[in-house]
Amino acid sequence: MRTNDMHADVSEILLNEEQVKAIVADLGRQITEDYKGRNLVLVSILKGSVVFMADLMRAIDLPCSIDFMVVSSYGSGTESSGVVKIIKDLDMDLRGVDLLIVEDILDTGRTLASLIKILKMRNPNSIKICTFLDKPERRVSDIKADYVGAAIPDAFAVGYGLDYDEIYRNLPYVGVLKPEVYSK
Repeated sequence: MRTNDMHADVSEILLNEEQVKAIVADLGRQITEDYKGRNLVLVSILKGSVVFMADLMRAIDLPCSIDFMVVSSYGSGTESSGVVKIIKDLDMDLRGVDLLIVEDILDTGRTLASLIKILKMRNPNSIKICTFLDKPERRVSDIKADYVGAAIPDAFAVGYGLDYDEIYRNLPYVGVLKPEVYSK
């Protein structure tokens, strides 16, 4: 059962605020180096990646554009349904751009595998993935991120954009949600 104190609902902190900032800065440096002289477009997969995207784009020292998609495979549950639904599509033409998909967490990979197939048909120069968190042991699709902030264990993570039932996104760290909060 959820309490009125978000912090009390977290059993363990996986990445503290300072670690989060260091990860974002490192990813920003790598992306800046790799995309020099290219037409970089960052695509945030909402809602989870909005916090990461905001910090990451400020850590990239290059001209870049941004756009947003809302893609769902979870609903209000804790497991991916495997059914990917595009709720909000991109506003821009992708022909000739170098696309960097910005995700909060790469879990089963189903959502991103489906999304990449769709985006490839729009003829960008390239498509790469930047994920803040990776759960490689949960992967069911053959997909790997090109940029990974941190690998985490198979636990229900919240904070820094990650939610449970739309709550906990505003925690400044990444923590493990207590099972009693999401168990019915």
